[in-house]
Amino acid sequence: MHDPLRAPDPLSSPKRRRWVRVGIAVLVLLLVAGGTWWWFNRTPDSGTPAEGAPKGDAKKGAGKGGRGSFATGPQPVAAATARKGDIRIIQTSLGTVNALNTAIVRTRVDGPLLALHFKEGQSVKAGDVLAQIDPAPFEVALSQAEGQLARDMAQLQNARVDLDRYKTLLAQDSIARQQVDAQEATVKQFEGTVKIDRAIVDNAKLQLGYTKVTAPISGRLGLRQVDVGNTVHPGDTNGIIVITQVNPLTTVFTIPQDSLQRLLAELRRGDKIEVEAWDREQKNKLATGVLITTDNQVDVTTGTVKLKAQFPNDNGVLFPNQFVNVRMVVDIRTDVTVIPAAAVQTGPQGTVVYVVKEDNTVTMRPVKLGPAEGERVMVESGVEPGDRVVTDGIDRLREGAKVEVVQPLVPGPGGRGGAGKGGRRGDASKAGGDAGKATPSGDARKPGTAPGDPGTPGTQGKTPGAVGDAEKKSAAPAGSSVSSGSPPPASATDPKPGNDMRDNFKNASPEEREKMREAFKKRMESASPEERARMQEQMRKRREAQGQ
Repeated sequence: MHDPLRAPDPLSSPKRRRWVRVGIAVLVLLLVAGGTWWWFNRTPDSGTPAEGAPKGDAKKGAGKGGRGSFATGPQPVAAATARKGDIRIIQTSLGTVNALNTAIVRTRVDGPLLALHFKEGQSVKAGDVLAQIDPAPFEVALSQAEGQLARDMAQLQNARVDLDRYKTLLAQDSIARQQVDAQEATVKQFEGTVKIDRAIVDNAKLQLGYTKVTAPISGRLGLRQVDVGNTVHPGDTNGIIVITQVNPLTTVFTIPQDSLQRLLAELRRGDKIEVEAWDREQKNKLATGVLITTDNQVDVTTGTVKLKAQFPNDNGVLFPNQFVNVRMVVDIRTDVTVIPAAAVQTGPQGTVVYVVKEDNTVTMRPVKLGPAEGERVMVESGVEPGDRVVTDGIDRLREGAKVEVVQPLVPGPGGRGGAGKGGRRGDASKAGGDAGKATPSGDARKPGTAPGDPGTPGTQGKTPGAVGDAEKKSAAPAGSSVSSGSPPPASATDPKPGNDMRDNFKNASPEEREKMREAFKKRMESASPEERARMQEQMRKRREAQGQ
């Protein structure tokens, strides 16, 4: 029963109840947001260090690890060893390919085109018959010229006989001297007429010969410009066909005038300067040739000078008027320190690299770089030969961080299946300890090998499809077997697997090596904390198996 004297409940009013519901909803949302933030920013086993790992390391990992750090041990990275080598200083430019000779085949006489004796795109030699013009009018003209010649020759012969008779009569004093002189003039007149007739006959034969259109030079034919049945004329702009001499070819390109004197000095000494032609993306080398000559003046508008190089074109990859990237070696720096370009980083401190020290910690060093060639760059100061520089996994490093140098996944005997079909991860601890030593097994790359060679611990790579299988295999015990059809893995103390991986990498094509590097990098970046923990546990077991 309602008591009129009882004070009303402040929470019983509709307005009060609505505000209470809103407050509860906001509190629930805050709790959900906090839980979500904690879930995505937690570190695996942040409160408990990994088995066999120092507690201090675990705390360090939990402090700045986030999702992208190792809470249970060192950060896995790829590293390469700085070494002595040669760097070529290359002058690059854009060039235009020109045919050595180009000829537009035109007819020399007017007439209907009866036949074409060639196929578009075929190679021909000078003198080959390409087309046939109707010869009938020219055959008639030749017959007419020959008939006129025969008539005039008969008249000449008769005049000569009369001259001999007149000379006999003159000796007998039977005729006047004037009559003999007139006959001699008549003979000479007929001789001139016969000479003209012979020229007319030769011209008629020449015009008749022009009805067979022949190739003026040797080369490759283009597309035909006229069809059979059309009347062709010597003044046709396009002619019948175009022939280009495509082997060898020349390329015209420009260089700055500052580099001219050095090239002229080499040309005066008789040195052959090598020139390379590359495709538009500068990934495939098309041909290698030599520099022929330079232009005799500098372009005042651009400050450049034109150069001409000649290239063999036996495989037919170059075409006239094609644009190519030209590379010319202008100098060679010998016995300098070189590192992979992937190790170089640019930041607020300038150009730096991360160097792996003997205790497997990294330190950041500023470096002064020199010229670069391909994937290698010359270091003038900051790095010494034998130093190990980090080439992959740099984005998670900091000064003094503990790292583990690992080998990349490489294809094994199973083929393109990657790590799941014969490929194995190399011994991380062994790679970290021996990376700075040049051993016969290939730890130090030979001069001329590409950056990222398996002989360097910083090699990165995979084959297509290796990531999925490798992630499944990485946590398997060291003694477990690989997929069916593949040989069982060697023991942890067997040094041969590392050599096999290097051999497989060396036998791979440049495109496969690049894919192997990219896959290793993506795997390191996209691995979850649990997967990284399993990888760390696998590394620890391998070290224990080796007694390290």
